[in-house]
Amino acid sequence: MADERASYLPELAGLLGEPYVVVPSAGRPRVLVPDHAGRAAAAALRYSVEAVGSKARLRRTALAAAFRLGIGGLLCRDRLSGNGSGGIATHLREVLGEPVLLGVHIGPARANRKPVLVLLDAKGRLRGFAKLGVNELTTRLVDAEAAALRRLATADLGPVTVPAVRHHGRWGEHALLVQEALPVWRPRATPSMTEEAERAALAAIAGCFGIRHAPFAGSPFEARLMAAVGSLDDADARTRLTAVLEAIAAQSDPLPFGSWHGDWSGTNNAVLSDGRVLVWDWERFDTDVPVGLDALHLALQRAITRDGVPPFEAAWALFDEPPAGVDDVVTSLYLVHLGTRYLHDRQAEAGQRLGRVGEWLLPVLEERWS
Repeated sequence: MADERASYLPELAGLLGEPYVVVPSAGRPRVLVPDHAGRAAAAALRYSVEAVGSKARLRRTALAAAFRLGIGGLLCRDRLSGNGSGGIATHLREVLGEPVLLGVHIGPARANRKPVLVLLDAKGRLRGFAKLGVNELTTRLVDAEAAALRRLATADLGPVTVPAVRHHGRWGEHALLVQEALPVWRPRATPSMTEEAERAALAAIAGCFGIRHAPFAGSPFEARLMAAVGSLDDADARTRLTAVLEAIAAQSDPLPFGSWHGDWSGTNNAVLSDGRVLVWDWERFDTDVPVGLDALHLALQRAITRDGVPPFEAAWALFDEPPAGVDDVVTSLYLVHLGTRYLHDRQAEAGQRLGRVGEWLLPVLEERWS
């Protein structure tokens, strides 16, 4: 049975200028790899998506080997025909001044889903990644990430390595960002070293532009969050979130304010054996936010997506077993911010179950602050 990602293929066909092999099939598309380019196709499978679990890694390795041997097209028979010459591949070759082939990861339905392109040479060497804004939201995120990467290039990030911007501009009506390739192929750290390095990375990001202490009430973060909540179309959610924020603002204890990645989920970073922490997907980066938001986001996403914890229980666990140094006020502000983001982005309308914040996030906040 075809899944919803299959309905995304016609949109991609309108952007791509050349034929691609659909892996594993047009009914269950996950990756598009260049046709008749075995090494690049194998590399596209390796770099387009991080395989989770030993079985997934084994399948990916076997399929990549098949493409390297020239028989991948016999296993994956479906093709996506582009619109001929003049697609995004042609434009990328022009702006980068080098021949590149593309791989395309096809993610699940989300309001912020956009084409993420793996740039490769004919030998399968990674040359970079490109993101394409296809609507108002994704265009804003692509432009925000470009600005964040340029700003972060001037910061002291300790063990964190951030991709440099190779190109940022427009392709027709689309925002386009090309980033350099981080060395994701290098040996990874052990699990124990990874956990310690991630904690150090989160601390470095939090302090990269300084940390200050101030009450939530009267802070620029309160003003931004109140304004975001106040502009929600959902009147019920707007009223309920405003009441929670007013209760939080009555607390007068100072909070540490710093920076955060904005979407640290455990799938957009890699810890290398040499201690470097490679981090990508900076489109939600922000400053002057309560310290601890990244650790909370990581804990929530891992609980829901990796461990299968129901969202309501996962949100409550943030209060019962918070990350080190995070109190109830910061946890509550994180949940208000996340719920507001999901509502503004219309994640529920895009099919994301977490976008239905009235079913899990709002009840947790109200129970905590009732």
